[in-house]
Amino acid sequence: MQFGIMSVSDITRDPVSGHTPSEAERIKNIVRIAVHAEEVGLDVFAVGEHHNPPFFSSSPTTLLSHIAALTERLVVTTSTTLITTNDPVRLAEEYAMLQHLSGGRMDLMLGRGNTAPVYPWFGQDIRQGLPLALENYNLLHRLWREDVVDWEGQFRTPLQGFTSTPRPLDDVAPFVWHGSIRTPEIAEQAAFYGNGYFANNIFWPKEHYQRLIRFYRQRFEHYGHGTQKQAIVGLGGQAFIAKNSQDAHDQFRPYFNEAPVYGNGPTMEDFESMTPLSVGSPQEVIDKTLTFRDAFGDYQRQLFLVDHAGLPVDMVLHQLDLLGEHVVPVLRAELESRRDPEAPANPPSHADLVTAKYGDESPRQPRPNANRGDNVTGGSPYQDSETAVSEYPTL
Repeated sequence: MQFGIMSVSDITRDPVSGHTPSEAERIKNIVRIAVHAEEVGLDVFAVGEHHNPPFFSSSPTTLLSHIAALTERLVVTTSTTLITTNDPVRLAEEYAMLQHLSGGRMDLMLGRGNTAPVYPWFGQDIRQGLPLALENYNLLHRLWREDVVDWEGQFRTPLQGFTSTPRPLDDVAPFVWHGSIRTPEIAEQAAFYGNGYFANNIFWPKEHYQRLIRFYRQRFEHYGHGTQKQAIVGLGGQAFIAKNSQDAHDQFRPYFNEAPVYGNGPTMEDFESMTPLSVGSPQEVIDKTLTFRDAFGDYQRQLFLVDHAGLPVDMVLHQLDLLGEHVVPVLRAELESRRDPEAPANPPSHADLVTAKYGDESPRQPRPNANRGDNVTGGSPYQDSETAVSEYPTL
């Protein structure tokens, strides 16, 4: 099973020191955090995509490429990539480039986004969020699997004889997760394509996520991708760790009370009892996290949110030390011992996807066919072209 951290990339005032980091400081520190995640033995670093203050991660592929260059085994991914307001052509090309630069140590999580003003900034209408998500991913899915795409839809100009470049590494599309907070339509989309489903698992009671994950598993099986146990599930979670429970609550309370997403709501203790938030000793965080498997079944990726709400970078790095030394090793052993043999241990790696497509054969390496010149008359500009066509679900 994979363990890692996810960042929403917020720039928030530290209520203890009164310091608000600059964008430059926050960007520099998120790189330190990601690199340290690998150093302490974590597997994954994820960052969200935002285009409005007080967030900084407007260009996740740039950030993740830099982090991939500074690490050796860390999987870099998003939480999330906006499939609604981004052009699928740009997504196809940017994430294929990230795939090459990281040597396949990447995947991505697609989501609709729930910040209403972002839609008109990119020429879209939030009322069309669901059909945008369906149409745009159908096009992205094809762009990674077909050398030449002819396409016409509702929300962008048609494509005729279009080839996105670079082609995916080893001619294998990156693994895709579909992330959701509230609604089942994204779970349906994930299931239709046989992709992974990531439940936010932060702000809502477990019963809410149980319904979404159960629905995804059922539909995954319905579409013939495997049994419900074989579906690929990821979960978020929030944790703050200290030597003992009292220290953890004392240290985190000012951040909880002042955080925009928590403040003026339930108490921290009530929030802990109602949601996946875990504040306490390493053992208490272990015990709370193990309840996720009881609630949702076997899953393949656990991402903790640890760098939000104005926490200073040194405190975040210490949280990673505690996760890496005291929490994650125990969770790995415990969850592996409880895993149903039918359930995958991890989400598919790039090597897994290459093997699934090519078996023991060498993967196709697309090479532009210089003899054809530009691709203005149709046909593939690559040697040994292969295509695959898929329609998108109607919800």
